[in-house]
Amino acid sequence: MKAKNIFLAGFAGLTLCATASAATLTSQPYGTTKDGQAVEQYTMTNKNGVSVSFISFGGVITHIITPDAKGKKENIVLGFDNLHGYEVTDTKEGIHFGALIGRYANRIGNGEFTLDGKTYHLEKNNGPNTLHSGNPGYDKRVWQVEPTIKNGSTVQAVLKLTSPDGDQGFPGKLNVEVIYSLSDNNEFKIEYKATTDKPTVVNLTNHSYFNLAGVKNSPYGVLDNIVQLNSDHTLVTDENSLPTGKLASVVGTPFDFRKPKVISKDIRDGNEQLAYGYGYDQTWVLKQDNSNTLQKAALVLDPKSKRTLEISTTQPSIQFYTANHLLGNVIGANSTLYRQGDAFALETQHYPDSPNKANFPSTRLNPGQTYDNVTIFKFGVAK
Repeated sequence: MKAKNIFLAGFAGLTLCATASAATLTSQPYGTTKDGQAVEQYTMTNKNGVSVSFISFGGVITHIITPDAKGKKENIVLGFDNLHGYEVTDTKEGIHFGALIGRYANRIGNGEFTLDGKTYHLEKNNGPNTLHSGNPGYDKRVWQVEPTIKNGSTVQAVLKLTSPDGDQGFPGKLNVEVIYSLSDNNEFKIEYKATTDKPTVVNLTNHSYFNLAGVKNSPYGVLDNIVQLNSDHTLVTDENSLPTGKLASVVGTPFDFRKPKVISKDIRDGNEQLAYGYGYDQTWVLKQDNSNTLQKAALVLDPKSKRTLEISTTQPSIQFYTANHLLGNVIGANSTLYRQGDAFALETQHYPDSPNKANFPSTRLNPGQTYDNVTIFKFGVAK
């Protein structure tokens, strides 16, 4: 997508300099789940020294290492030091650090939906609603991983999971493939694919928490970060953060990120929608030229490190979340105490509660069809 009007014109990123000769992929044991399944950690590194590490448990992205404007490399995603953190602590607190979310990301109202005249009942784990499909979600399962290096310049890993008919209350046996790849252009691509043997609903995403200053070097969180979103509208929600079905213009509201804006500028505004989410936790409807076409969605700049994150996606919306429910009761990697505003998530996805909203883009998947969506995270430093 070509940048239109002012989108992405506020600041620009530079391609990081090459320091190595070829992409690499390594793996090592990461522990054993409570039920005895072995978990591996995989690290993809490109020729520029940018690396992405993930584990076979939940497809969790444990580290993303990128240099700042001075060339200093830091991890820019929140997480834990070990498997126990992701399997036990994360599950208890409902954080979903770095994880693959499915079968349906975000909320489904009243824990139920109707498909072809049949009502399906899900776990209510977020007040009256279902959030991220209940437990155990796809982020709490061990995925099959097939790592490869393509043409010496792109590192790729295919993660596979079979979700049986009735799993989490959803119909249809779902075969899921998620492809992680890292290129020498410093683009980390996630491609989601799924097929089913019965009509069902699908909405997959990744739930990484970013802190572009470096997780260890940002005692005041991310509220000084500058964000731009390619969106004119948000979804209106009720007091339980469930979409009502209405769209609202961002013009004249705290949700206007059409031009680059510091997160803290309006986050304390006395807006009812902000109060419902305890900060930013809303769905922005992305401007799209064509359905299923890769389009620019978001751009973030950390003013201290000058690191940038540019996101492109085929998905119709993006959830911008400022970690409002990190309450200082979780100790993560490197003995770091995580608090509100210590990170942001930008989750590309379909609209929440689409199975119950006829006016929302459909998340239905039929036999013979393939669910196929792509999101690209591009890392750089500002000019």
